[in-house]
Amino acid sequence: MRAGATAKGDERPTFGEVRAEPEVRAQLERLSTGENSGERLEEPVGECADRSADARRRADEVFARIAWSGIAEPGDGVAGTLLAGLGAGTALEILVRASGAAELRSAVAAAGIDLDAGTARAAFGRWAPRLSRARVLQDIDQALRAGMRIVVPGDAFWPDALADLGAHQPLMLWLRGEASLLRAPALSVVGARAATEYGTDVTAEIVTGVCGAGLTIVSGAAYGVDAVAHRAALAAGAPTVAVLAGGADHVYPAAHAPLLGRISRDGLVCAEMPPGSTPTRWRFLQRNRIIAALSGATLVTEAGMRSGTLNTAGHAASLGRTLGAVPGPVTSAASVGCHRLIREYGATLVTNASEACELLGFDDRFGGVLESGIGGDAVGSGAGSAGPRESSLHRRVVDALPLRGGRAASEVARRAGLSLEEARGGLAELELLGRVGRRDSPGVGEELWALVRRQ
Repeated sequence: MRAGATAKGDERPTFGEVRAEPEVRAQLERLSTGENSGERLEEPVGECADRSADARRRADEVFARIAWSGIAEPGDGVAGTLLAGLGAGTALEILVRASGAAELRSAVAAAGIDLDAGTARAAFGRWAPRLSRARVLQDIDQALRAGMRIVVPGDAFWPDALADLGAHQPLMLWLRGEASLLRAPALSVVGARAATEYGTDVTAEIVTGVCGAGLTIVSGAAYGVDAVAHRAALAAGAPTVAVLAGGADHVYPAAHAPLLGRISRDGLVCAEMPPGSTPTRWRFLQRNRIIAALSGATLVTEAGMRSGTLNTAGHAASLGRTLGAVPGPVTSAASVGCHRLIREYGATLVTNASEACELLGFDDRFGGVLESGIGGDAVGSGAGSAGPRESSLHRRVVDALPLRGGRAASEVARRAGLSLEEARGGLAELELLGRVGRRDSPGVGEELWALVRRQ
């Protein structure tokens, strides 16, 4: 049966050509690069033919992923399996040509993927009614008008961390803002929509300190804790990523239009659903898996017993991400979920920004974070300022160096009880921080290290 043909008794719409023609390829190039230049791609000539052939294949694959982003609901593991095994273009062509579930099952089996009859029947039943080339073209146009860009697996900005979701990883992402933030070291901060004053204050204070340590904040742009986390990051001049349950251009809740507008300018708004898609309860729950996967750790600052935030925490735990929770008053129903995460699910108790950074091992990796206690003064040289907190590695290396003169890395390692590799790594990091320096050592076989005196 030809592509897009309709079997007798099958009322699904026809799709037509499953590949991207030149004009569509030009649009896809603009979406992929984030450049709305409007430049039309020319057909290949001479020595450019091979490169253009690669560009055509990539455009066809991107076009197919855009189609699939509207065909399959978020987290559809069957669609994810087909795309991972066959490629988006081949999977789309099989679906378009199939007259029914049996033909779909037979075609994917021939390609090496086994679907049982029930799975194939259910998948075809939910995918076929959404086959529409016109809708794909509309999504592309709408994204271009909104100044969006797209990323797909294999792109430079595609976050490798999403691979941990396996067959349930997003098929693609639609973006407004700085795409590179998808790969930045990040902490997810989530919590109750009906946040209390305590929850608001503690979220803002922890996020401010975490941003000072150089982390990106990821959240879901909902009311309550999510909004506070985004606003605190923006106020600190730090990047923040909002993951939406609908389209990246669909403002929800409507009252957050100014907030999402600012995030799109100074951070990143992203979604796996096509432009204009409305959020649903299912999409909210599936959105949470992306929030959890994008970050090395998830922090819950306030949550009731039945809070949807616990769904995000569950995703984080299942992905092997570190989970933290902020304790609250034992009399507060708004903190019952946090206490449950600590008591029953092994979440790390977090009371300040320094401990939040430690969820990611950030203190050890980057040589110091800002430390501020909840409701207290910052630790530092003056009121309201924050001072560096040494990592255990740096502290041991510094303690092993003499107050005057220098010492070889091997001797530093011996005195600190570290391996030579650990000592050298710590010395290199401390040198970048301006804490130690190399000393001339004429006649000495090994380079010497010394403390740098502070002015």
